Amino acid sequence: MDPADPTWPLFVLAAIQLGDAVASYKPMKFAADCFEDVGLPREYWWVFTPIKLLAAAGLIVGAWIPEIGLAACLGLVLYFLLAISAHIRARDFGRNLFVNASGMLLLTVGATYASFVS
Repeated sequence: MDPADPTWPLFVLAAIQLGDAVASYKPMKFAADCFEDVGLPREYWWVFTPIKLLAAAGLIVGAWIPEIGLAACLGLVLYFLLAISAHIRARDFGRNLFVNASGMLLLTVGATYASFVS
């Protein structure tokens, strides 16, 4: 992995999104706890798997078509901003907010910067 190659952050972020999609499919305990902590009704849990799979696909394709990669990154920035706001609204000020949602927002902003700005 060449640190000067602007595509590697996209692949790292895509791998994380793929893992998260697997964790969301039949929600693992930590994912189910997160959904419950923000008060998300179970009938909507299914939407997270396709969202994360599409994000991962967009990031991978974005290595060759930068506009798609940038759109995927910006979509993830919006996704994590909404996740942060859901945790704040639910007064969930623990690991879900500060490590998961905020940490992923920072990683996504970093990947966006490394791949499309610098």
